[in-house]
Amino acid sequence: MNRLSLYDRVADETAGVVIRRYSTSFGLASRLLDPAVRQHVENIYALVRVADEIVDGGVAEAGLDAVHAARYLNEFEAETNAAMRSGYSTNLVVHAFARTAREVGFGEELTEPFFHSMRMDLTDTEHDPESFDRYVYGSAEVVGLMCLRAFVQGMDIDDEQNDRLVAGARALGAAFQKVNFLRDLSADFESLGRSYFPGVNVDNFTEEDKVRLLDDIDADLRTSAAVIPELPKGSRRAVALAQGLFAELSVRLRRTPADRLIRARVRVPDPVKARIALGALAGRTPRSRPLAATSPNGAAS
Repeated sequence: MNRLSLYDRVADETAGVVIRRYSTSFGLASRLLDPAVRQHVENIYALVRVADEIVDGGVAEAGLDAVHAARYLNEFEAETNAAMRSGYSTNLVVHAFARTAREVGFGEELTEPFFHSMRMDLTDTEHDPESFDRYVYGSAEVVGLMCLRAFVQGMDIDDEQNDRLVAGARALGAAFQKVNFLRDLSADFESLGRSYFPGVNVDNFTEEDKVRLLDDIDADLRTSAAVIPELPKGSRRAVALAQGLFAELSVRLRRTPADRLIRARVRVPDPVKARIALGALAGRTPRSRPLAATSPNGAAS
């Protein structure tokens, strides 16, 4: 093994460690990916995780302010762009990401909106509908599009199928992000001073607010579920598992009264995760389903 091959391998391994330490659910889903696809997806998510740490965690806890965080984020983006052009970075996570971007075929058309959304987290504390859509696209939908490029690498797909897959990838990314916003509604407001959903106030969050947000999430989940059967076998089971986990979260959020939702983070118990994983492993894909009927007290009927 030559020196560059060894460096590539260490970079990939580093990306894997980042993801497994930060996300148990992602680690569970990624095990169902074919190994080559799994590495690409881990490389993508590792870079996303490091960028998120710059704006949400490590920089602030190191005692540095938003000005420093913005500088680090700008430097991180510049290094990412340079590595995608050259194929090399001294930062192992960036190096792994750049190799994936070059191999599966995406570039700054996806990383630029991603870093723009990360930058919004340093300045924006409330969103209007336009800025919210822009934020969700850059922070989540483009990540789905990056992964899609890895999923379909080498596939012969026409424009119509590509459009369907793109719509599904964007919808699933959006659903992931919105579910996490809803789960973390109070924490984001209290610890980060952010209110992501336009017009939603934690102090007077109502059942009507919750149902409206979940109806939008479930619409995204139906869009994404519809295209899962079109994905290649090497990625279909993992995407089905991720879809199933977030669909289960949506159901549990509907069953949680609004006043309780802003005090406790809703989770999927491990035995339920295992059941959903077994279904995905067996090749069962989530079905598109109508919006759950909701009783006045917020419980799904």
